[in-house]
Amino acid sequence: MSRKSLYTSNPTQEAMGIFQSFTDLMSNAFMILCLFLLLVLLQSQKLNQDLKQANKRLQSASPIVIDESSGNFKFKSGSAELNPQLKNYISTKISPEINKTLQEREIDFIQIIGHTDGEGTKQNSNLDKTLETVAQGTQPVSKLSAGSNADLGLMRALAVVQELQKTGLKNVEFRAYSAAQLYLPSGHLASIDRQPDETRRRIEIRFIPPGQSK
Repeated sequence: MSRKSLYTSNPTQEAMGIFQSFTDLMSNAFMILCLFLLLVLLQSQKLNQDLKQANKRLQSASPIVIDESSGNFKFKSGSAELNPQLKNYISTKISPEINKTLQEREIDFIQIIGHTDGEGTKQNSNLDKTLETVAQGTQPVSKLSAGSNADLGLMRALAVVQELQKTGLKNVEFRAYSAAQLYLPSGHLASIDRQPDETRRRIEIRFIPPGQSK
């Protein structure tokens, strides 16, 4: 009768070894899966942050309003002249605020809207002859003569555009518009009122993001 080999494997030990190898394999697979899910989660969080940031950059920034409540910046009746206080305010407050917005948001162009009160003008307009040269910056706004509140609102907007361009914002596209006497500071449509009202003489600055210019 042959002697049983000392190296004969025990079936129970073999089963335990196989089970141990299987559990090690499953443990490693589970760790890899957890690591993969963690990477996916981190990438998802970063993607969400990027999307939020991109969405914020495409959102409209809050408009800036320059009116008599901002300081001693009242426009004289029938005038688009910027007084020294307003020029300083544009240079030290408005221009840096615009620059900050341009760094934080995607801006297609900036609207500068001039508003007037309901008081009429008594001059003859020369905008049809001179407007383009003033808008191009080759002549000052003082060369224009308003024949209507629509003219006057546009002249005030152009005066602010020219002043902003002097502060180093020349690479920004500004578009000057006139709202004439149509809207109150509250944003509501104005009723007929031909009395002088300094509170209605103001400038509104709006930031237009891409996709909203059409």
